[in-house]
Formats: sequence, C-alpha cells, structure tokens
Amino acid sequence: MSEIVLMSDPKVAAIPVAECGEPLVDVRRTRALLVDARKQDPADTFAYLREGVLERLLKAQAVLPQGLRLLFVEGYRPPSLQREYFEEYASQLRAAHAEWSDERIHSAASRYVSPPDIAPHSAGAAVDLTLADAGGRELDLGTRMNADPEESGGACYTHAANISEEARVNRQLLGAALTAAGLVNYPTEWWHWSFGDRYWALVTGESAACYGPKETGPALPD
Repeated sequence: MSEIVLMSDPKVAAIPVAECGEPLVDVRRTRALLVDARKQDPADTFAYLREGVLERLLKAQAVLPQGLRLLFVEGYRPPSLQREYFEEYASQLRAAHAEWSDERIHSAASRYVSPPDIAPHSAGAAVDLTLADAGGRELDLGTRMNADPEESGGACYTHAANISEEARVNRQLLGAALTAAGLVNYPTEWWHWSFGDRYWALVTGESAACYGPKETGPALPD
C-alpha cells in the first residue's frame, strides 16, 4: 500500500479473524533478545508475544549487521490497558481541538494508539522495538520511542523527512530485517511492527488475521 491506512480505517476492522489458538510466550525466556522494562505493566504482560511473532523477531535479529541487536520494549497489551491508552490520547486531542468532530478525534487518535477493538498489541501480534548496539545502548532512530505526532512534529512517521541521515539509515536497517522476517510496519510509528493481526492481513493481502484479541490475566501460558 502506498498511502497510509490508519488503524481506524473501516478496511482494517472489516478483516475477519480466524484465530489459530497459538499461545502467548514470554520473550525473556529465550534470553536471545534485549528486553527493556520501561513499559512494564502491573500484570507483567508486556514481555509476551504470540509464539510465531517471537520466532520472526529471532529471525530478524539474525540478519542484522554484526554488533546490532533488537531492543524489545512492549508486546502484549491487555484490552483494558489498550482502551485506557486510547481514551487518554483522544482526550488530549479533544482538549487541544475542541472544534473537531468525534470521528476526526477517533481517526487522529489512531495515528498513535490503535482503537481497542482491533489493536494488534491486544492480540499479542505487535511489538514496539528499536535497535541497540552490543552494549545495549539505543541507536538514534530520529525520535524517542512512543513520541506522538504532535511532540515529534511528525518525525515519528516511519518515512518522515525531518530526521537525520543517521536515523534514516538506522530505520532502514531495522525495517529491512523485520520485513524480511514477515512483519509489517504501522507507518505512523517507526517502532511498531506486527504479524498475524488485521492490519498485517490488510497490508499483505491475506484474507483473514490469524491472531485476535486475547483477554488474559497475570497467569499467562508459556
């Protein structure tokens, strides 16, 4: 797709889900990925992903140039937490743009937080991640992780022009490795990649998503 399709687009919600039943697994068990705890949630679910997504991350890391590592920041997000994030950001936009309609607020909010009913994170299908060197220090990718469009002046968009050449090269390295492993990017967030969810199905032309939202408590399967 050449144009940016937002998560709020009806085309995304129209994709059916054929849930495959694949389990959520703790990425920390592999000890192969660097894991950052900045998004750790009370239930400690942040480090879980569907098994097939984790397998693809390991494949992506294997093709990175020597000395570079994937730095995992957040995977699974309970639907209730996703809803909280979405409503919080929508409220910020509403306060800043009182003249905007509810539909425009919903669409604008989806640039940064997926609507709860279709959120890839809540399916265990999405991961927020960046690149680090061998010592675990983050590389420059143009903005901080999770910078919103207002804060970053749009530099959070994957193909933004207002970033340095170093950041552009690093984004290309990250994108090439993850794309080769079968993941797709949400183009308003350079750090957000997914596999098996509705957005992935839309981008790749698949007829259905294989991962749907999961309501999961603290005791997660591994």
